[in-house]
Amino acid sequence: MPAPLLWGGAAVLWQVLCPLARLDGAAARLVTGGVFCAVGVCLVLGARRGLLRELHQVREVARAAQQVLLRPLPPRLDGLAVAAGQLSVSREASVGGDLYEAVATPHGVRCVIGDVRGHGIGALGAVAAVLGSFREAAHDEAELGGVLRRLNRAHARHLRERDGAGGPAAEEFVTLLLLEIRPDGTVLVVSCGHPLPYRLGPRGAERLTAGEPLPPLGVFPLPAEPPVHRAGVLAPGEALVLHTDGAEDARDAAGRFFGLRQLLDESAQAAPVPPAALIRRVHTALLRHTGGRLADDVALLVVRDDGRPPQGRPGTLPQPCQTGSARELPYP
Repeated sequence: MPAPLLWGGAAVLWQVLCPLARLDGAAARLVTGGVFCAVGVCLVLGARRGLLRELHQVREVARAAQQVLLRPLPPRLDGLAVAAGQLSVSREASVGGDLYEAVATPHGVRCVIGDVRGHGIGALGAVAAVLGSFREAAHDEAELGGVLRRLNRAHARHLRERDGAGGPAAEEFVTLLLLEIRPDGTVLVVSCGHPLPYRLGPRGAERLTAGEPLPPLGVFPLPAEPPVHRAGVLAPGEALVLHTDGAEDARDAAGRFFGLRQLLDESAQAAPVPPAALIRRVHTALLRHTGGRLADDVALLVVRDDGRPPQGRPGTLPQPCQTGSARELPYP
């Protein structure tokens, strides 16, 4: 029952049943006013507790959704150290429009990172469609171009189902980057309107070069045979940092952009740090630069060849470990 009706019912009962309410004088009016105030405060506190319970349930659902969609990555994949993390622009939500995943396959370690137009709960449908397709296609498709075609079909199917169910008719596209690191270290890249990753090595942080990018998924039809570009070799001790554009577009109060490349360059020239520690370093610097007020979601995925022998045969995933994720960093 709404609080105003309860308050009104309490007032009627007081007037009908309590003799004090029918007396004149300041003392009687004072007591009556105190009773009404106490009832009102109790009703407000009860409503507040109910809202807090609902908010707690919503956050639990959001955390569960994140664990399913952006599950913690294993700390190692076929001898490569791996970590990923996300900062959501919505403090009340632990999920956003960014997506990432890395899997070990018979074709090498394959990674995806992307950014759905928009953020928060509304972007979850596209995130689920793309990630679900990638987790199957990465193992099934022999070529990286075939993986991209599968992801494009999954996103198009999501849009048709959403629009057919009366969903929002606004344009929705996904910028996407696919990466493959073969057992010999060869790096293959396909970009659909997404920033290319940085390579961290002896010369600092350098942007990979991989030809002209394709359009984002959902904007224009993709070519029948998407071009796959070779981007060199990942040598022992080197790392690749995949990121969404929110990391470089973040600004401080004076409008200055966040210096992601400078931070990565300093990290590359210092003592090597684990991928998860590097992500925490970037997240901390981002939040300090923006004062904790992000304008867009930020996702990072770091893959490093630390020169150690792979644990398990190629194509075998180790058991997931929470330490492989840096997603839990709180806002200041």
